Amino acid sequence: MNQAVIYDAPKGAVGCDDFVVSVRTPGGQWQDLFVYEVKVDMHNVRRASMVYFDMKGSVEVRVESKARPIREAVIRPLSAAIAYEQDGRCITFTLDRPRKLSIEVNGERFANLHLFANPVEENATLPDGDNILWLKPAIHRTEDIYRLAQTPKTEGGKAPDTIYFAPGMHYLEETVLRIPSGKTVYIAGGAVVVGSLVCEHVRDVTIRGRGILYLSDFHRFSAFRGIRIVFSENISVEGIITVDPPHYSIYLGQSKQVAIRNFKSFSTRGWSDGIDMMSCSQIEIDDVFLRTSDDCIAVYGSRWDFHGDTRQIAVRNSVLWADVAHPLMIGTHGDHHRNGDTIEDVVFENVDILEHHEPQPNYMGAMAINAGDKNTVRKVTYRDIRVEDFELGRLVDLRVVWNKDYNPCSGNRIEDILFENITYNGANAIPSQVFGYDSERPVTGVHFKNLRINGKVILSPEEGNIEINEFAHKVDFSS
Repeated sequence: MNQAVIYDAPKGAVGCDDFVVSVRTPGGQWQDLFVYEVKVDMHNVRRASMVYFDMKGSVEVRVESKARPIREAVIRPLSAAIAYEQDGRCITFTLDRPRKLSIEVNGERFANLHLFANPVEENATLPDGDNILWLKPAIHRTEDIYRLAQTPKTEGGKAPDTIYFAPGMHYLEETVLRIPSGKTVYIAGGAVVVGSLVCEHVRDVTIRGRGILYLSDFHRFSAFRGIRIVFSENISVEGIITVDPPHYSIYLGQSKQVAIRNFKSFSTRGWSDGIDMMSCSQIEIDDVFLRTSDDCIAVYGSRWDFHGDTRQIAVRNSVLWADVAHPLMIGTHGDHHRNGDTIEDVVFENVDILEHHEPQPNYMGAMAINAGDKNTVRKVTYRDIRVEDFELGRLVDLRVVWNKDYNPCSGNRIEDILFENITYNGANAIPSQVFGYDSERPVTGVHFKNLRINGKVILSPEEGNIEINEFAHKVDFSS
C-alpha cells in the first residue's frame, strides 16, 4: 500500500521560498509541503530549506526551484542513486523507501533543500485518552507543563503518562521542559516547540513524534542544548527535528541504554555539535541526519560533572554533514586527574559523510580519534562508510595527542582499530595521519581492509596518502 502523510505548518512557522515541493502516491493528487527555513554553516550563516513527510510504499516527489533556473541538480547521498527527470525549473523523482536527502541545484550546497521522508509512524500517540495530557495550540509556560506532568491524577482518575504537543507554536518559559521518569513527550507533526527538553536523573522516558524543537534566533537560549540527557537510563528519542540549538543537539552525560532513531538536526553556532556523549554506555544511534557547525558525533570519557569510561556505542545507517569540524570524533576528554578513561567497543556502520570542512589542522579528520587526557581508545570499528568529496580536511586522523586547548596532558594509547569497506571519492589532498605520541603512548593495531580511494584499493600508506610516525605500529592494509 502506498501512502504519503503530510503535516501542515503552524501559523508563525519560519518558511523559505527557494523551493516549491509536492508529493503524491503514484497516480494521486499532488500535495504541497510547507518548506521550512533552516540555517547552516557558522562560518557564513545562510538559510537553506527543509521539508518532511511520512511515507509507505512508493511516493513521487516534485521539486521546483524558485530561486534559480536549474542547469544541473544532484541528489545526495550519492549512494542512494536517486534518478530524476527534469522539466524546466522542476525535477521529479520516486522514492521506494524513507530517505534523508539533500537536493542541490547548480552545485549549491548551502541554499539547498533537505528532504526527510520518514516512515509512517506506528502506534502514534493520539489525544483521546484519560491518560493523556494534551496541550492545545497556545503559549504554554514551562512550569505549568511540568506541574501537569507531575500531577498524580487527572479528572478521570488516571495518572497522566503522556505530554502531547498538538500542531502549533509552543513557547516554553525559561526554555526548559524537565521530563519526569516514566513519561512520554510526543511532539506531533506540524508542531514547533520553542525550547529545550531535559532528562536528568530519570529513567524510562520517551521523546518522539514528527515535530520540531526550534531554538534559532533566540540568543537568550545560549546556555541550552536541544535535548539534555544526563544521569539517566532507558531513554528513547525518535523522529523529531532540532533547529539551531546554541549548543549540542543531543547532549548525553553519564547515561546508559539510550536509543536515538530517525533524529534530524541543524546547527550554526560554536560548540553546536550534533550528538555528544561523556561517560556513557549502551548508546544506539540509528538512522539520523546531522548537519552541524561542529562535530556531528563525538564520543568522550569524563568531562565536567560526568565521570567514568565510555563503551558499547553504535552509530548506524546515518547521514552526517559537518559544515565545521569532524563528522565522527572520539577521545578528546577524559579523567586526567586520575588514570584517564577507557573508550571502547565503538561501531560506526553504514554511514554517508557528505561534508567535512575544517581549516585548523589540529581539528581535521572525517573519521578522527584524538586520544587526550590519559585516555585509552580501543576496539573501534568503521565499517561501510562512504565519504563524498569534502571541502577541506583529511580522511583519517588517528593520534595520541596533547591538545593544550583542552587537555592538561596527553592520551595513553590507541589500539585495535578497524577500517573495513571504506570508500572515499575526492581530492585526498591533505594526508591522513596515524601518529602515536611517544614510545610509551603509541598507536598500535590499525587495520585498513578494502579501503578504496577514488576507486582504487589502497594497499600501502603511500597509495592512500597516509602518514605514519615512528610511534605507530602494526598498521596494515588488505583487499
